[in-house]
Amino acid sequence: MALYTETVMDHFMHPRNVGEIAEPDGVGQVGNAKCGDIMKMYLKIKDNIIQDVKFETFGCGSAIASSSMATELIKGKTIEEALAVTNRQVVDALGGLPAHKLHCSVLAEEAIKAAVKDYYDKNGIEYDHSKFPDCAGCDGECCMV
Repeated sequence: MALYTETVMDHFMHPRNVGEIAEPDGVGQVGNAKCGDIMKMYLKIKDNIIQDVKFETFGCGSAIASSSMATELIKGKTIEEALAVTNRQVVDALGGLPAHKLHCSVLAEEAIKAAVKDYYDKNGIEYDHSKFPDCAGCDGECCMV
């Protein structure tokens, strides 16, 4: 059995939505001190809809594939739909990840949340702080940088 699914390999070799967005509405950067993966996600939002999303990831193939898939899952969705995306949905959409690479999907989920939080903060939009990552509680695992 192969370590990675065809979908993971496709998103690693041909990642979707790579790059920066000029004048983004929200930017989130997260990292994992254990493995060194860093993800940065950019959002362009209009009328509560994610019009465009791009990412830059420094990390392994699973991190790149997870970032790519996460952008595909939220593009064209409402902010609320994007916030509802879980790492499990990213893993399922990729057809699975090895157990020791599941943290990459967690980073993808956290990158979405960090970018939305930045959008909320920039626009003075009230939100439930408990629904967003807090570096103080991360213990060096997966947290916003």
